[in-house]
Amino acid sequence: MPLQNLPEFIVNHWLLVLALITTLGLLAYQLFRGNKGSVDPLGATDLINRREAVVIDVRPLADFAQGHIINAINIPMNGFKNQIATLHKHKGKPIVIACRSGSQSAMACQQLRKEGFEEVLNLRGGIMAWQSANLPVTRKKR
Repeated sequence: MPLQNLPEFIVNHWLLVLALITTLGLLAYQLFRGNKGSVDPLGATDLINRREAVVIDVRPLADFAQGHIINAINIPMNGFKNQIATLHKHKGKPIVIACRSGSQSAMACQQLRKEGFEEVLNLRGGIMAWQSANLPVTRKKR
C-alpha cells in the first residue's frame, strides 16, 4: 500500500486503527512500567532473609492450610480491607503479598498503598511460582 493511500485507509478503517493504537499504547505502558511493585520468588526470599519482609497470604484459609510460605500471615482477600489495621505494626518493613497466581495479591497491594504502606510488593506468579522455584512451604500456623 503506497503511503499516499494511508489517510484513506485510516478513514475507511478507523475502528481497526483505533484498536491498533490502543494495543500499542497498552504495550508501551507495560514496557515502561516493567515489574515495578512486584518481586519474583527469589527476590522475595532475599527480602525475607535480609530485610525481615512480612509475607501476607490472601488466599482462603483452606488453601493457606494446604501449604504456605513460612511465617506468612493469612488475611483472606474477602475480608482484607477490614483487616488492614492489623498490619500497621509492619508499616516500616517490606511487605510481600502472595496469592495463588499473583492476580488477587495485586489488588491487595493497591489497597495497602492507598493506606500509606510504602514498600508493598506483589509476589509475581504467587504461591505457584514459589513452589515451582522449589522454595519451602509449611502447613504450620504462625
